[in-house]
Amino acid sequence: MAFKHDVVIVGAGLAGLRVALELAGKVDVGVISKVYPTRSHSGAAQGGMAAALGNEEEDSWEWHMFDTVKGGDYLTDQDMAEILAKEAPRAVYELEHLGVPFNRNEGGKIAQRTFGGHTRDFGEKTVKRACYASDHTGRVMMDTLYAESGRRGIKVYPEFYLAELVQSEGAVTGLVACELATGEVHFFQARIVVLATGGFGRLYQTTSNGHANTGDGAALVYRAGIPLEDLEFVQFHPTGIYGIGVLISEAARGEGGVLRNGKGERFMEKYAPTIKDLAPRDVVSRAIEREIMEGRGIDGKDYIHLDLTHLGKEVLSEKLHEIASFARIYAGIEPAEKPIPVKPTCHYMMGGIPANARGQVLDLDQQPVRGLYAVGECACLSLHGANRLGTNSLLDLIVFGRLAGEKILDQLEGLPWAGPPAGPGKETVDRIKELKGRAKGERADSVRRSLQAVMMEHCASFRTAEGLDLALSAVRDLKEQYKKVIVDDKGTRFNTDLMETMELRGLLDLAEAIVVSAGFRQESRGAHFREDYPDRDDRNWLKHSLVRRTEEGPGVSYKPVAVTRFQPKPRKY
Repeated sequence: MAFKHDVVIVGAGLAGLRVALELAGKVDVGVISKVYPTRSHSGAAQGGMAAALGNEEEDSWEWHMFDTVKGGDYLTDQDMAEILAKEAPRAVYELEHLGVPFNRNEGGKIAQRTFGGHTRDFGEKTVKRACYASDHTGRVMMDTLYAESGRRGIKVYPEFYLAELVQSEGAVTGLVACELATGEVHFFQARIVVLATGGFGRLYQTTSNGHANTGDGAALVYRAGIPLEDLEFVQFHPTGIYGIGVLISEAARGEGGVLRNGKGERFMEKYAPTIKDLAPRDVVSRAIEREIMEGRGIDGKDYIHLDLTHLGKEVLSEKLHEIASFARIYAGIEPAEKPIPVKPTCHYMMGGIPANARGQVLDLDQQPVRGLYAVGECACLSLHGANRLGTNSLLDLIVFGRLAGEKILDQLEGLPWAGPPAGPGKETVDRIKELKGRAKGERADSVRRSLQAVMMEHCASFRTAEGLDLALSAVRDLKEQYKKVIVDDKGTRFNTDLMETMELRGLLDLAEAIVVSAGFRQESRGAHFREDYPDRDDRNWLKHSLVRRTEEGPGVSYKPVAVTRFQPKPRKY
C-alpha cells in the first residue's frame, strides 16, 4: 500500500513530535513510530531540562553555553551551543504553556535543581538550572506533546518500522516501512523525510536504552553513502542499576545523593574536587570504573553504591519517586534504608547523522541532502561534542525540533513532488523472502548477544588499540555470520523475530563504524578514553570525524570544530 504526505517523520519521540507540531495545520504531515508513540524512549528521561531561568539563583545563558562547551571537552561546535543556551528559556515556557506540569518552588515559579556539569561563574560552583517534573520529566513531556498532536489531527502510524530510504535523482523522496501488525510493506511518498529515530544503545550489553533503540535511521543513512559524524563518542551514564543497566537519574545526585566505594568513601572528591558527584558523566563513569579496577568496589565486586539514605523518605517520595520505585523493583532495595548498587551503563550517542542547526542532513561536502532532515539523538549537530551534559538532551529535542520545523515550512514552498520510483519496496520484500527462506543458519539473537559482548569489552569506557583491533575483527566475523542468519517465525503478524533480524544488520554496520572511528582517534577526549593515548591532543585532534561506507569498509575523514567564544583549555572540575 502507498501513502502520501508532504512530510513524513520517522519517530514519535519528543524530537519527532516537536517537528510535527510546528507543521500541524500548515502542511500534510504523517508520523511513523516503531513502537506505540508514548512508549518512545524520550519518555524514559527522568531528571529534567536545562534552561538558565534563574528561578532559584543567578544564572545566564553564557554560563550554560560555557558548560555545554566544556562538558563536550571542547569538541562542541560553539555556534550550536549558543543557540541551545539562548533558546532554552523559550523552550521551557513553550512546554509550560502546552501544559507540561513542571514542579514549582515556593514562589510559584518553575523549580530548578542542580545537575552534573552545570555551573555558574564559568565553572566556579554548581547552579540550579534543571527544570523538572519530579523524576519523570520526559514522561510528562511525551504525554503532553502526544496529546497535543492528537488534538491538532496529526496522522500517526504506530508500530511501523523503517526498512528503506527511497531516493530519486539525488533527493530523498520517501521511505519504505513494514507494518508490524500485518507484515505488509508500505511505501510512503513525501517531499521531505525527517529522521527522529533515536540512539543505538542496544549495541551494548548493559544499556539504559529501550529495545527499540537500534539506530535504524542512522544505519540507513550510512548505507546510502552519507557519512556519520563523531561515532566514537558513546556516553556511559554513571549510575545504571547493577546487572541490568536501568537508569538511576543524575537527579538523585542533584538532590544530594553521593557515590561511595567499598570502603564507604565518597570517592568523587579525588576526581572532581570542586563539584564532586556532580561532575560530567564521562568523568564520573571513569572514576567509578577506576575504583572498581583498583579493587575498591563493594566487597571487591564490580559495582559501587549510590547512597540516598540521608535524603529521607519525604524527598524520595516527592522528588525521586520513580527512582525509588526502580530501586525497589529492579534491585530489591529500599533506598531510604540501603544504598543502591550501580555501575556505568551505555546511555547516549553523541555522534550520528550530520545535520545543521535547521535539521538538514549534510553530505560529505557539508551540503544539504535534498529532502532529508534529522533531529534528536540520531542527529549530530556537533552540539554535545565528546560528552553530553545531563538535561541538555530534552532541550536539544525541543529547540532544534522547532527550528527544523520552521526550515521545512520555508523549504516546502518551492519544493515540487518527485515522481514515485518504479517498484518501491521491492528491495525490502526480497530481503524478507530471503531471510524467511533460509532453513539453516545462525539465529539473530546469538549474533546480537555476541556483538553486544564485544562492544562492552573492547569499546566502552576504556579503549586501547589492541582491544579495538580485536573488536573490529570480531564485528567483521559477525557480519559474515549475519549473511547466514535465519528467521524462525515465518508468519506475518507481529513478527518481532523478523524485525529484530532486520535491525541487526544496521547494528553491525554501526558497530563497525564506531570501532573504526575510535581506532583512528589517538587521544582521550570526553567519553572516548584511550588508555594508550590518555591525554587530550588539541593540536592534532580538535576536529570532528566523518565515517563513510565504502567498498573497502568504513572510510574516515575530518572537519573542523567551530570555536567562537571559548578557547580550549584543560578540563577540570
